[in-house]
Amino acid sequence: MVAGVSEQSPLVGGSNGHRSEQQPEELHRHLSLFDLVCIGVGATVGSGVFVLIGLIAHTSAGPAVFLSWGIAGVAALASGLCYAELGGRFPEAGSSYLYAKETMGELASVIAAACLTLEYTGSASAVARSWGDKVVEYVRSRNSESILISVLDPGLGINPCAFVVSLASVLLLLEGVKESKSVTNFFSTLNVSLVMFMALMSMILAKRENLTPLVPPEFGAAGILRGATSSFFGYIGFDEICCVSGEAKNPSKNVPRAIILTLIIVTSLYISASLGLAGMVPYEEISETSGFPNGFRYVGYGWAADITALGELTVLPLVVLVTIMAQPRLCYAMSVDGLLPPIFTEMDSSGNLREGTRIAGIIMVTIATLVPFSYLDDLISSGILLAFTMTDASVILVRQTSPADASFYPLENKVVLFNFFSFVTGLLLRSCYSHGDTATWIQILTIFSCAATLSIGYKIQNHCNWNRNQQSIGLFLTPFVPTLPLIGCFVNLYLIAQLELSGLLAIIGYVGVFVGFYFYQVEKRASNRRDTERMLSMH
Repeated sequence: MVAGVSEQSPLVGGSNGHRSEQQPEELHRHLSLFDLVCIGVGATVGSGVFVLIGLIAHTSAGPAVFLSWGIAGVAALASGLCYAELGGRFPEAGSSYLYAKETMGELASVIAAACLTLEYTGSASAVARSWGDKVVEYVRSRNSESILISVLDPGLGINPCAFVVSLASVLLLLEGVKESKSVTNFFSTLNVSLVMFMALMSMILAKRENLTPLVPPEFGAAGILRGATSSFFGYIGFDEICCVSGEAKNPSKNVPRAIILTLIIVTSLYISASLGLAGMVPYEEISETSGFPNGFRYVGYGWAADITALGELTVLPLVVLVTIMAQPRLCYAMSVDGLLPPIFTEMDSSGNLREGTRIAGIIMVTIATLVPFSYLDDLISSGILLAFTMTDASVILVRQTSPADASFYPLENKVVLFNFFSFVTGLLLRSCYSHGDTATWIQILTIFSCAATLSIGYKIQNHCNWNRNQQSIGLFLTPFVPTLPLIGCFVNLYLIAQLELSGLLAIIGYVGVFVGFYFYQVEKRASNRRDTERMLSMH
């Protein structure tokens, strides 16, 4: 899995070989490999198993839900290997934001930051909301007439339990990552143990007839792919690792190792758990909000349902804690670059980003309390996929350069065109297999778009030069560059194209707001940079 190491001249920090002259005050490096894996697994497994498996099985893929997770896992692995290289090459806070800035420029980094904000604040809010819904459902299952129900579910879309768990996570983070990492490590271990119990128990109780037909006619292949798109909500763990790499010990080695280990662990758990649930309960009977607890009750194992329900309520707050942990680190990196006010770089004596944590926490608590989970899933998933695509493209731009005669179509333009045609191909293919009587002109456009995508990928593969001015000694290198990153880009954009029109318009509008803000703040950015440099020079 680890690519070979070449002996090339050093280039640290990006495609141009230069970092900014103003070096910010460094975050404290105290996270070990085990800590990083716990952060990755803790941010990933709970949200996927406890929130999404039942929903996707019931509404999109049926018994083939495990195929949806497998497809998403392949795309995540392709992008994860790219994250592994860049996480070691740029061992600082920022993740995709930093990689886009170093390879594509400031505007691209703002788009990446928009996507990462969806991943961190958005998904933390969604999981907190889901936890609140599960508390209400658990109490209602015990006593539907309890007066407590009116308190926990007052109506008007308000969820007091989501408020409590999100606020508690923020308060814990305000005590510092060093203090919260012990909590993270403990609950990550508990989390994996619980999911293994759920997967093994459901597999023991599985029946062959529940898996037939594997792909229900009402869903078809389109449903599997639609489920794969939604399941990306559960694949944000390794990106969390990159965003806290500024606090990792020996990051050039530990960050890639943690990413790969996290992907192996979570993908295995997702596939086994989804296969077990679909085999244990007919997909029509699987609960969209509480798949495993209701599934165990369906087959008469109430004690297993109780263990699972209480376990979910115990470990889901960990997902909220770990996911929101990355947002202040992203805001810190943006503030250093002048894109946000200098308040986001303020650290206390222990290196904790208290102001950034407080501001991100207020936003998360508000969204979690007022916005239902169903309104967030697709937007967050598309943001994750777009961030993955930008990271895949960054690896290509770091490792390759334009050919000498590429005046009009340099490498950067080829990558943009490849991504454009990948997305268009996804839209057209979706139209073809969703409608049996596809118009001839759509079929012709589909063939043309597929041919254009393959042609551009071929030119990137065979006509672009290798970048000789890069440091590779001692670093993890993504294998099969540029083929693997190109496959990752295509799969990610293809999955985005499977969203409904409302979902596509939502992600376009959301990113558009960030881009508009970027151009509106042109003069303010220079002032932010001066203020940030002045603040950093005082430390």
